[in-house]
Amino acid sequence: MTDETKKNGPDANAAENTAEAVASALEDLANQQEAEMPAAEPDPVELLKAENSELRDRFLRLAADMDNLRRRTDRDVKDAKSYSVAGFARDMLAVSDNLRRALDAVPAEMRAGADATLTTLLEGVELTERSMLSALERHGVKKIEAEGQKFDPNFHQAMFEIPNPAVANNTVVQVVQAGYTIGERVLRPAMVGVAKGGSKQDGAGAPEAAGDKSA
Repeated sequence: MTDETKKNGPDANAAENTAEAVASALEDLANQQEAEMPAAEPDPVELLKAENSELRDRFLRLAADMDNLRRRTDRDVKDAKSYSVAGFARDMLAVSDNLRRALDAVPAEMRAGADATLTTLLEGVELTERSMLSALERHGVKKIEAEGQKFDPNFHQAMFEIPNPAVANNTVVQVVQAGYTIGERVLRPAMVGVAKGGSKQDGAGAPEAAGDKSA
């Protein structure tokens, strides 16, 4: 047997196969080790940055919520203080109305010829009326100035119309009962008479649309 025959014989083939098997096994082992290798640890600095950013966002949202809550609470407290006296104020206005009716019921000629007793009585009633209205004003109750103003159903309640071509249509020409506001709300609308027949004002509310807009 020659040397060439020995190199190409069965032993040579077996050695080659064994080498390939070993190489394949080593490759598989390397792949397996690579697959089992744990992922790289995240950068601690980046983790802290992300956590700080999230905490900052949470803090800003919480601060905004707290600010909104504070404003809402302040508004509710203010409204409660302003409007808690609304019912009492209406009752006092009713008393003031009665005092004014009593004063208006006295004719001017009777006032002019009144004796000291009647004069003192009338002055006392007027003083009481002014004191009541002044006390209500200190608590935020203000009179609605209606006469001469354009009719506004938010503040006025039309009771009747008065034909008057000399006055712009839907202008308040008579106040039957004064209206009042408390804070930004209408405590009671002014009961008024409005002009009919004059030149129409753009944007004037229709008297029939008036309603009780009281708080």
